[in-house]
This record gives sequence, structure tokens and C-alpha cells, in this order.
Amino acid sequence: MVGSIVAQLTSGEGAKSFDKYGKGEYYVDHANAVYPASAGGVPWNAASIQSKADPIADIMEDLAAEQKARATYDNILRLSDDPDVNNVIRFLREREIVHFQRFGELLNHLQSKIKC
Repeated sequence: MVGSIVAQLTSGEGAKSFDKYGKGEYYVDHANAVYPASAGGVPWNAASIQSKADPIADIMEDLAAEQKARATYDNILRLSDDPDVNNVIRFLREREIVHFQRFGELLNHLQSKIKC
């Protein structure tokens, strides 16, 4: 969704606009298409997904991922002054919080079933 917002905001923008913001090289490779990469330009890959086939360990990874996503949305909100963009980011941020809560409930449930 964030990538789609960026694509919509840059629709019709040419290379000079991207270059003005120090992103000319992005435009050369992708124009204003959505390309999944970090803010530093590192392309997304599956190496960031962790799984152990252990329910407790996997849920802990899920909890951490939700908090990292929430923190990213917080950072975007600090940078953005566009009310329409901010409304979407706040919505996405709230979803991360709810996901974190649901994973926490599941973790508590699993831990109560496992007797160590």
C-alpha cells in the first residue's frame, strides 16, 4: 500500500523531479513503478523471513515484525505533512497494533498449553 501511495504521488513526475530529491538512479531503473526496497535502496528478499517450525519462536518473530512495521509507520508520519497520506499510514499503523495484540493473545494461549 505504501508503494502504491508513492506511485500515485509521483504519477507524471519525470526524471528531473526524482533527481531533485536525490533519487535519479531509482528513476533510471524503475521510473515511478513500485519496487520493493528499503529506504536505503536494498531490495526486499525472503532472507528477512524467519521460521523455526516452533510455534513459540515463530510467534515471537511475528510479534517483532509487527513492532518493526509500526515503528516504520511512525517514522513515515514524522516525515509526511500530507493529510491524505497520513490517514492511510495511520490506518496501516493501527492494523500492525491489532496484529501485535492478536499474536500476543495466541502466544499466551500456547504458553498456557505448554508445560515446561
